Amino acid sequence: MITADILICGAGVVGLTVARDLVKAGYGDILVIDKEPEVGRHASGRNSGVLHAGIYYAPGSLRAESCLKGNFRMKEYCEERGLPLLKTGKVIVARDESELPTLRELYSRATQNGAKVELIDDKQLAEIEPNAKSAGQALFSHYTAVVDPKAIIKSFQKELEDSGKVRFRFDTRFMGLGKSQGKGLVVKTTNGDISCGFFLNASGAYGDVVAHAFGLGQDYQLIPFKGIYKKLKKHKTHTIRGSIYPVPNIKNPFLGVHFTRGVHGDVYLGPTAIPALGRENYGIFSGMDSEAPSILLRDALLFLRNKKFREVALEEPRKYSSRYFFNDAKKLVKELSPDDVEASPKAGIRPQLVDIKKNELVMDFIIEGTDESVHVLNSISPAFTSSLFFSEMLFTRYVEPRLAKL
Repeated sequence: MITADILICGAGVVGLTVARDLVKAGYGDILVIDKEPEVGRHASGRNSGVLHAGIYYAPGSLRAESCLKGNFRMKEYCEERGLPLLKTGKVIVARDESELPTLRELYSRATQNGAKVELIDDKQLAEIEPNAKSAGQALFSHYTAVVDPKAIIKSFQKELEDSGKVRFRFDTRFMGLGKSQGKGLVVKTTNGDISCGFFLNASGAYGDVVAHAFGLGQDYQLIPFKGIYKKLKKHKTHTIRGSIYPVPNIKNPFLGVHFTRGVHGDVYLGPTAIPALGRENYGIFSGMDSEAPSILLRDALLFLRNKKFREVALEEPRKYSSRYFFNDAKKLVKELSPDDVEASPKAGIRPQLVDIKKNELVMDFIIEGTDESVHVLNSISPAFTSSLFFSEMLFTRYVEPRLAKL
């Protein structure tokens, strides 16, 4: 049987950054498992690369607390290691006058959360993003930046392997708990049983499944939302300098289709937030599995009982239509033709936690634990941005106190 003092399930950004904090604190014999053949195969390697700046999140929430501090630390990490980084900032534009009150609410939230933001007029907007248009006012975020998520994830992996204290075991799926003969846990995997003293669940889209095996998170279930992207053709990428976002519905956890200039010069449009029928349902049918009926049932219950979800479910699937997607993006800019846009293979799944008793989308990170385990149940955006601060918080508040008692 394989043994480890600490077992981390999930080689995404949360699992890797907590492993870094464990190494810094002097812990060794750490094993990271993942069902995929490499790190960051899903949300951590498929996100937009935008480092958010604490604008959207309710003051006092874990997301608000960790976002801006994580932003600063991730920028510093990229600069120290020579990883791609664009400090372009972003603009959030009001598409019509009805969105102006929400824009001002975002300014208030951002200010309370410590972000550097300005309410700007159309003249100022034209100086920052000449092609952006608004209904007379926009919000400029100075601290928003763009990185290469895959490069960062690979850098974390190398750092951990070079420490000599962290091992990786890929193609290893968590299957449940086995019988322990004494202290510690026995974890069953597709690659053999693993005995460990402490277990960290950083399983992303499968965080609820793993937590349920420990008897935790019973009031929660993750449901997937699909984010699809398109791209500007090369001859039009110069029309976007940084990022152009719409004013979102702040009652929902999605930000709407937007423009983002990536670190390698591509400009992406997206993502959508289409209810998906699989935790890896990246295509129309690919990634759908035996869980599809239960996801569909949960979606149906939410549709009937939750107005916010119903609005998303009615609006977002229309964006499968290229024309509808284009018309949504066109509201943000002065000049855009259907011929300027092309398909992109880029797609992601956002696993969104639902409180199944209240039939509500959960809007903050959720962490639960036993004496020998800690479980991250809702590592939603801005989890990548937040990770270098969130992991330290997770380690200090939840992991280390439990390790000290073992």
